[in-house]
Amino acid sequence: MPEVRNDQAVFALEFQAVGKAFTAGRHRVDALRNVSLALPKGTVAGLVGPDGAGKTTLMRLAAGLLLPDSGRVVVFGHGTDNDTEPLRGLIGYMPQRFGLYEDLSVAENLALYADLHGIDRQERAQRFQQLTRMTGLAPFTARLAGRLSGGMKQKLGLACTLLSQPRLLLLDEPSVGVDPVSRRELWNIIEQQVKMSGTTVLLSTAYLDEAERCTDVMLLDEGELLDHGSPEAFRGKIRGRCYRVTHPELSNRDLQNRLSGQPGIVDAVIQGEAVRVVCDSEDSAGAVLAGTDTGKPRIEPVAPRLEDAFIDLLNKRRAPVRQANEMAGPAAPVADEEIIRVDDVDRWFGDFQAVKKLSFTVRRGEIFGLLGANGAGKTTTFRMLCGLLPASSGRLQVAGVDLRKAAARARARIGYMSQKFSLYANLSVSQNLAFFSSVYGLRDDRRDERIRWALRQFELEPRKDANSGDLPLGYKQRLAMACALMHEPEILFLDEPTSGVDPLARREFWNRTNRLAAAGVTVLVTTHFMEEAEYCDRLVIMAEGDILTAGTPTDIKRQARTEALPDPTMEDAFIQLIQAKQS
Repeated sequence: MPEVRNDQAVFALEFQAVGKAFTAGRHRVDALRNVSLALPKGTVAGLVGPDGAGKTTLMRLAAGLLLPDSGRVVVFGHGTDNDTEPLRGLIGYMPQRFGLYEDLSVAENLALYADLHGIDRQERAQRFQQLTRMTGLAPFTARLAGRLSGGMKQKLGLACTLLSQPRLLLLDEPSVGVDPVSRRELWNIIEQQVKMSGTTVLLSTAYLDEAERCTDVMLLDEGELLDHGSPEAFRGKIRGRCYRVTHPELSNRDLQNRLSGQPGIVDAVIQGEAVRVVCDSEDSAGAVLAGTDTGKPRIEPVAPRLEDAFIDLLNKRRAPVRQANEMAGPAAPVADEEIIRVDDVDRWFGDFQAVKKLSFTVRRGEIFGLLGANGAGKTTTFRMLCGLLPASSGRLQVAGVDLRKAAARARARIGYMSQKFSLYANLSVSQNLAFFSSVYGLRDDRRDERIRWALRQFELEPRKDANSGDLPLGYKQRLAMACALMHEPEILFLDEPTSGVDPLARREFWNRTNRLAAAGVTVLVTTHFMEEAEYCDRLVIMAEGDILTAGTPTDIKRQARTEALPDPTMEDAFIQLIQAKQS
């Protein structure tokens, strides 16, 4: 099919006072309200916002998969409402789940998309070769898509989207659930495509460091476009209000708890060996001193980040996220008692060894992190520790119980929040809570008491009658965590719990997790957000079923320190270790 061009169009994408609403039961939901924007050709634009802000709706409108209720969407001068035929060759859209057919091979997925786009036989061979080489998939063309790691699925989804050589590339949260190495590879492909073909890119993302790489950033909230500008313009609005705070007598977790929610403080998050603080004005640095109860903190100004501006803008529209210091005092010291012990554990799936001679211990009240690239064996390890999957060899002991002998008894003391939010989509919030309470053996008054606790503690009361499948991702996360805690477990397993949720929801999640640890609950967590690893007391980094390294976050970052990189981040250390393993 010949490519249709409209080179007279100044903008690749325009939204002209666009509105879009949906009906959920008896309620009308305004997904977008009077949104106007214009992306010049060759732009790489990032779309950010809290869960439920309207990002996916905007992407689907831009792709022509939805039509606006009011206003107009224009792509390279063609309206999506009445000029759709030329758009088929102009737009490439990759949805959140990559749109792959998991029972087809890599080559078969590419062939199917080539058929859908009408690419002739001569042309497709060249494009297949180019795209599989660019994405690193050339050695895996015969592998089923369902057998690929998350990062490889991401790259295959992108390859399928690029087959038609689109001039407007729409990527809806393409890096959700993939590790930092895969995220960097994704960006290399995007930047190569923009450089070679002049493609205009619009991607939504939950990673604000990714949005920093864009030429333009759009912030959506509750269907409204709050702001639109370059990352530098966003950062300029909070310049002079960001600080790095350390304290000689308080741990980072205690310091964060004390600072969070103080008057004059917009945000306080652990970052490296300090707490990063954003104040509401240049005159509010004194709030840091007031929040620590003593005059001993060290306060240093730091350059602003896009994420700082994101939190600041959203907090001006709503009550700040309830912070941990409202409900918790200083964190209890981690006890010496070993609550989890893993000795020389292997796990085989046929002739594939997913976990290799794994050994580590976790103490009571500790936050312990399992990090690794996609396919490293983290989720397999979690499932074995929860008694959901037997080890092939070795010993697993949880809460003093040998899992080979009494897995059911151990499970009664464990809460598990899975990577895929194992909720029942057609049940309401209240019905999910009631179901999981019954599964954990709660009855009558005790069950009713815990359901009331969950609705109150996780602020789910206003949505208690909503189907869980209709909840924004952040609320699904809250509900999944509430269900895992109904029976007050001693140990909580959290498998990539913040994957795909926005920075506000991540802060809320870690506030709750820190409170649990302060109360003596042992927490095991996997995450692809390397900054979140700073919340862990100790962690291990895995690759291909092996442990590459173990220790405190400080210990691990020290391994990556070089003359050229004297102050490495956790992401720097992670990527260096993984790439050394792969080389």
